[in-house]
Amino acid sequence: MNKRMNNKNTKQLKDKLVKLFHKFIRERDKDKPCISCGQYTTLQAGHFYSGGHYSALRFDEDNVHGQCLRCNYFLSGNLNNYRINLEKKIGTERLKQLDMKASIYIRTRTFKWDRFSLIEKIEKYK
Repeated sequence: MNKRMNNKNTKQLKDKLVKLFHKFIRERDKDKPCISCGQYTTLQAGHFYSGGHYSALRFDEDNVHGQCLRCNYFLSGNLNNYRINLEKKIGTERLKQLDMKASIYIRTRTFKWDRFSLIEKIEKYK
């Protein structure tokens, strides 16, 4: 475990992970169009299931894809088109698994990020 992370609290670790994960998504999808509208432009890391409402899916690579500012922010995710293109990108089975994770989380609301999991993911996305 990185000694610099020992003195960080959960919020600080989560903030660090958000930056690293979003950078990873933007890099992964840099030569692809916006998942929702298909435009080639500067991409943000857009969540299909909101990272704020579905914290268990916040750092799920199947849930987060390159999305333009217009779709992500001004069109609240442009989710109808996002879903259509998400299924084309990851396939029906992985989309069903993502939907299942979301439905389990929404029913139980028991997920909470712990220090160990956050540090593990930080190391993965460095």
